[in-house]
Amino acid sequence: MSTGPADLLTIGRSGVDIYPLEVGVPLDEVSRFAKFLGGSATNVAVAAARLGNDVGVITRVGADPFGRFVRSAIAGFGVSIDQVLVATSRPDLPTPVTFCEIFPPDDFPLYFYRQPSAPDLQILPGELDLGAIAATRIYWSTVTGLCQEPSRGSHHVAWEARAGAAAPERRTVLDLDYRPMFWPDAATAHAEIARALPFIDTVVGNLTECSVAVTGEAQVTLSPDALADALLELGVRLAVVKMGPDGVLAATPDERVVSHPVSIEVVNGLGAGDAFGGALCHGLLHGHDLRRTLDFANSAGAYVAGQLACADAMPTEADIDALLASR
Repeated sequence: MSTGPADLLTIGRSGVDIYPLEVGVPLDEVSRFAKFLGGSATNVAVAAARLGNDVGVITRVGADPFGRFVRSAIAGFGVSIDQVLVATSRPDLPTPVTFCEIFPPDDFPLYFYRQPSAPDLQILPGELDLGAIAATRIYWSTVTGLCQEPSRGSHHVAWEARAGAAAPERRTVLDLDYRPMFWPDAATAHAEIARALPFIDTVVGNLTECSVAVTGEAQVTLSPDALADALLELGVRLAVVKMGPDGVLAATPDERVVSHPVSIEVVNGLGAGDAFGGALCHGLLHGHDLRRTLDFANSAGAYVAGQLACADAMPTEADIDALLASR
């Protein structure tokens, strides 16, 4: 990372993804696996760095071989590890691993091994570089980071520091990233999202995640436009609603754009949302209009959906432009 403010800082999950090399096979029958860098906030950072941006990630790993792998992999992708902490005094906090099953085109069950807690949920407020957080052009956090203390409190300390240095060209993004296994119920997640939103100007989520944010229920009862309207009414200035096979909607108080689905042969849908997030940040950083930004991000997500890995598969700008040109 440069000595000046970063283009993007993300905070949240990091770990190791263990993916089967046998497609369409139940996990209990798989015999061959591959190891990859994982964790949503980490993947978003890698995606943005792959596009040439100055990026860092705030996370923590275990003091174990997988932790060494995660730090090395993050650095290898050109992302700063200055704020990648190590749980040296907590042997009870190993680096998380995540397994998945691969049943294209739309069934990719995830199995998280990060209970009862994970190193990235044990970051204390005093361990944060609040100056760097306040100065970065985009600060990206996730709802998963709100599911436990001390992570929840640290997120609010960071947002408060950022609010005190607010500037119109800076973005504070919340990835709605609702993972039911990390919460007692959707209503609890909804309450924490409501506490966070006064600090947030940009939200990103799929239909279920946006529904949890707006209604407190995982069952989707509102249209994408109604969800976007409700999020704007809650004070954000950009609401991005992923509509699955219907594409992606982005709404501001003055503009509304839909990016239609990109035709791709899906290999593994996991990581597509993180590629989308990194590319979305790239468009915002470079002042692209909303149409260009959304199509660019949508194509980045589609590109990764056609690959096995997440972080390793993040596209370059040329990769995305080629996919855009073929639409």
